[in-house]
Amino acid sequence: MTATTPTTTGPAASAAGASGPGAWQATHIFYAANPRPLLLQCVRPLMDALAADGLLANWFFINYWLEGPHVRLRVKPSSPDAAEEVRRRTEAAVDTFLAERPALYEVDSGFLNDFYNTLFEIEFPGGERAPYLDGEGRMRLRPNNSRHAEPYEPEYGKYGGPAGIELAEWHFRHSSELVTDAFRTKNLHLRTVLLGTSAQLMMVMSGCFLPGDRELADYLDSYYEFWHRAFPGTGFIGTEEYDRNYAATAPALAAQFARIRAVVTGGGAGAAAAGASPAGDGTPRLPAFLAGWAAHCAELRDRAMRLAADGDLVFRSWDGERDEQVTDPAVALPLLLSPYMHMTNNRLHVTIRDEAYLSHVLGRCLRESLPGTAEAGTAGPAGAEAAAPAGAGTPSGAGT
Repeated sequence: MTATTPTTTGPAASAAGASGPGAWQATHIFYAANPRPLLLQCVRPLMDALAADGLLANWFFINYWLEGPHVRLRVKPSSPDAAEEVRRRTEAAVDTFLAERPALYEVDSGFLNDFYNTLFEIEFPGGERAPYLDGEGRMRLRPNNSRHAEPYEPEYGKYGGPAGIELAEWHFRHSSELVTDAFRTKNLHLRTVLLGTSAQLMMVMSGCFLPGDRELADYLDSYYEFWHRAFPGTGFIGTEEYDRNYAATAPALAAQFARIRAVVTGGGAGAAAAGASPAGDGTPRLPAFLAGWAAHCAELRDRAMRLAADGDLVFRSWDGERDEQVTDPAVALPLLLSPYMHMTNNRLHVTIRDEAYLSHVLGRCLRESLPGTAEAGTAGPAGAEAAAPAGAGTPSGAGT
């Protein structure tokens, strides 16, 4: 096991005596295995302990592939005075886990390494590859079962500038805790359960952000099209096989989508979270897991709308040449929905291929329920760019 920063020592730091939280700490944990044990046995207990001791202001994680599969853990101490102790505890917890339960698989040959190099070639233009190349011109691999302190680099252009990043970081903690709770309580190691959970979370979040049926159908179609275009010539994102699978799943999926939308578009997310029928009668309500997510997504949507209306959201243009202020909530919400939804799937360890599949079948389910289904398959006003995960070169959320 290797580490790039020395372990600090000293007495436990007090969160008191300093104004405001400390700076974000980023630790990349290279672990060539399913991250579920790392998250449940190391990361979540560590975060809960830091919070209980008053040392934690915020945290979240993402999964990423650059230089080998790893978890990017971001931790914000409750104060500058707490930073040293938070770093010390983080390093100790990660080192202990990697020593007791190391990942045994090495990503140095075979399909997975070829796949990562395909991603590398698509995402990183020639001039940007140099820092990550090995002696043979392929993507360098970090040592398995190692941790590395790295700079935290928020993706301001993707999430709407400093105010948008602050909102995203608030949301990311909820998403991270939701996912780790789901790992602990659901059989997400079963593919059918994983995809079913992902589909329902996508239904809730997209329904909260885009309540119009046709608007959402257009969005889901173009979300799929983005992923299809992102991997040209690879056959990675399917079309025909997705449609072949559709017939078997459509009835149950469409019925569940309709039930969820009846709640989230009817203003009932908060009531459902409290365990009551939104209308106090026979109106559909959500199970607790989805009801809590719906309430959170509704608050996230409302906060994003306020930021847009106040002129606080500034996105990077698609060509990367300029910053663009977005003050229309109807424009801002699809831009934010894409990375929000993608990063929750990322935390669930849902593959990009499966995410594309789910967006395709969900969009088709919704579109076929609309009047005039002969229009199915046509691109609507949302457009591919509005629906695509902002920052087209970031299939797995490199920065934030």
